[in-house]
Amino acid sequence: LDEKGNLKMVDVGDKPITKRIAVAKAEVLFPEDIYPLVADMKVPKGDFLACAKVAGIMAAKKTWELIPLCHPLPISKVDIKFKFLPEKHTLEIQSEVKTSAQTGVEMEALVAASVAALTVYDMCKALSKSIKITNVRLVKKEGGKSGSVVLE
Repeated sequence: LDEKGNLKMVDVGDKPITKRIAVAKAEVLFPEDIYPLVADMKVPKGDFLACAKVAGIMAAKKTWELIPLCHPLPISKVDIKFKFLPEKHTLEIQSEVKTSAQTGVEMEALVAASVAALTVYDMCKALSKSIKITNVRLVKKEGGKSGSVVLE
């Protein structure tokens, strides 16, 4: 906020360019009866993981267009990984975003994980409308003034 309490974009122009990394996760919880179909990739719309990976990568690159006060950043890497957790009937999605810039990529990582999860929902919703997206969170960041922070 400025001195009058108005919204403003933070000026990062005087900050040094440093390497920055952020990792975020999201979980997609499936009803027990459809989890085996999802885990076996038997979804009517096809390869939902490939689609979600591309969606997450694209979303990270467009974060500045979605979140009003985010800076456009020169993203050097986006990676999306998936892990099935059978005991929880869950698909865990992890995004990692890297840049060399004057501000961090936490929002890009969170948006990437979120949009990948939304894409999984969209690709699987024909099987059930009871799919839940949960636990979207930042799990790690590196670089910048606060250095390395591990939250999980």
